[in-house]
Amino acid sequence: MSLTSTVSDSDIRRRVEQELEWDPRVDPERIAVKVNDGVVTLSGFVDSYGMKVAACDGVHHVSGVLDVVDEIEVQIRIQAKTDHDLAQAVRAALIWDVFVPDERIRSTVSDGWITLEGDVDRWQQREDAVRCVERLTGVRGVTNRIEVKAEAVDPTKIRKSIESALKRRAEREAGRIAVTVSDGVVTLKGTVDSWADRNALERLASHSPGVKDLINEIRVDPFA
Repeated sequence: MSLTSTVSDSDIRRRVEQELEWDPRVDPERIAVKVNDGVVTLSGFVDSYGMKVAACDGVHHVSGVLDVVDEIEVQIRIQAKTDHDLAQAVRAALIWDVFVPDERIRSTVSDGWITLEGDVDRWQQREDAVRCVERLTGVRGVTNRIEVKAEAVDPTKIRKSIESALKRRAEREAGRIAVTVSDGVVTLKGTVDSWADRNALERLASHSPGVKDLINEIRVDPFA
């Protein structure tokens, strides 16, 4: 039984396995699930980095799950692209994504692992760059080293902007979240009911002008 919820680990495991069965993006037969005090450990193999991300993301949305330990390995079974082919695909993906300033981002591809570097104006652009390449065929992993070169904005203005966004989009959760800003680094603290809420609040905060880095310390506790 979980120390922090009324849902047993066996029930959480059943829900997680059902979620993996339901999600067409993953192969549940190749993923093993363990649960200890609400913390889910996923292990096994998937065909792409995108599937690995999808599996973890889906499990985070399951009720009762507090945290996820990702031990899934990417094992590409189809004929893999060469690093040269993958680098060209990465460049094309960056160019075709309307939210990514592709001319300011460079990539390095080594054995299927992509490293992104460069600079952008908004934290959200940094995250969008990863999202547009992580699902490409042949990708084994992504390292994001893109820096946010945001113009200096008064910390109070950043905090008020984020707090206003939270109230507009997630009024119930807004009262449970504390926002602090120091030298463009935003820290979110508090408690929410699910990982979906946690991720949604992080995305909201990332849109604010002046955010150079974002530290998400929001805890997930469905029974708080």
